[in-house]
Formats: sequence, C-alpha cells, structure tokens
Amino acid sequence: MAKQETIKFIIKQDGTIIEEVIGTVGPNCEKLTENIERKLGVIDHREVKAEYYEQQLTAEEDVALHNHKD
Repeated sequence: MAKQETIKFIIKQDGTIIEEVIGTVGPNCEKLTENIERKLGVIDHREVKAEYYEQQLTAEEDVALHNHKD
C-alpha cells in the first residue's frame, strides 16, 4: 500500500504562504509541489526538512508460489 503524501499550506495575514510536504522523502516533495509553486509566484525562501536528505527505499522480493494438494 502506498504511503499518503500530504501538502499543508499556512497562509499568514501578510499574504505569506508556508508550504509543508508530509509523507515523502528526497526531492519527491519538489515534484509534488512544482505546479502549485509555479502558479503561486516567486519563492522567497525554501527550507528542507531532514526527510529531504533521506533516500526512498524500494523493496523487491522474489516469491515462489507452490500449489499444494492436501
């Protein structure tokens, strides 16, 4: 099952928008938000969380299926 990815926005009274991506690691957060950011305008400041520097793990597992007759 895929992990839920969430984009959280906080809009301050002065019009500043704070965006937080939750549920993803690495540069995937930038891919999730690039269309929205392009429509919002110029990015004044960007901070990345520790998750940005993590690598997304992919697991592959070989499974053999056997038909057992009881």
